[in-house]
Amino acid sequence: MTQKTENYRFFQNRACEYFPCHEGIPEEEFNCLFCYCPLYALGKRCGGSCTETDSGIKSCMDCTFPHRRDNYDAVIARFDEIAAVAARSDAEAREIAVDDMSRACYDEGTNKFGK
Repeated sequence: MTQKTENYRFFQNRACEYFPCHEGIPEEEFNCLFCYCPLYALGKRCGGSCTETDSGIKSCMDCTFPHRRDNYDAVIARFDEIAAVAARSDAEAREIAVDDMSRACYDEGTNKFGK
């Protein structure tokens, strides 16, 4: 019989020069699995305690949400939202590429496409 484990839910990299990178979590509970937080793409709706710098950049310096061992399920539950953000970004990139290709193929002298 195979024993079911949940080792995939928690990871620590104590050899990392930044470990622990956020204060306020006991070292034995600090989860490095989401080192680069997947919720970052959700902006202020991420659910963490982010702030904004003077230049308007999202800062997660004071956020411990993805690093708390008990928040694995909460982070994973948001993956559909993250995928939707990525899909919108991909659609915008395709639109820009089509516009760029159209401009590159347009001959202003003849007002026709296909140089």
